[in-house]
Amino acid sequence: MGSIERRHREKEQRRKQILDTARELLFRKGIDATSMNQIARNAELSVGTLYLYFKNKESLFAALQEEGLTLLCDKIKEESEKGSTPREKLEKIALAYMDLSEEHRKYFDIMNYFLSSPEIVFSTRLKTRVDKHVNRILSLVEDALKDSVLKDTDDREIKRLAVVFCSNLHGMLQFKKLRNTVLQGENFRELYMYSFDCIVRSGLLDLKDN
Repeated sequence: MGSIERRHREKEQRRKQILDTARELLFRKGIDATSMNQIARNAELSVGTLYLYFKNKESLFAALQEEGLTLLCDKIKEESEKGSTPREKLEKIALAYMDLSEEHRKYFDIMNYFLSSPEIVFSTRLKTRVDKHVNRILSLVEDALKDSVLKDTDDREIKRLAVVFCSNLHGMLQFKKLRNTVLQGENFRELYMYSFDCIVRSGLLDLKDN
């Protein structure tokens, strides 16, 4: 490994170290009680080093959010391409969302943390940057919907249906927290896909298998 490659690898490892530390502090203390000084101390780095990677605390947490959304978008794109019909594509998207919540729980928890926050955490600039990833995900759902019997529906309605579809998936995944209480004895994966079938059969999406 050459010196340039080694420096690049070390830089990426240090960046990951910072993000992992910030994630841990976020869940333990909350964003308001977490400072750049605390992140640097827990990561065993100088504050100056931290600022070489991130302009401020908000940009650091925005990077965490973007990583999770990028991972989800890539997984959804990969899986949706395996579907041969609009319904199959949307089913693949639903399963990809659930798989990410299980295989990359830390990223899913970060996404949920900021989605459920009662206040807007990021500046307009950072929020616009983060929202670009959300729009990429919605666009994949919209593409599947446009290939269905909804192909003559206007773009605004397609976008709204995509939002409703994704909201249903995310909402159902929150109920996973109730597996040992309200949903005790329930196969959550089956319940999740039952929810998918309900929204498809309801006529809201009006999908066919061909």
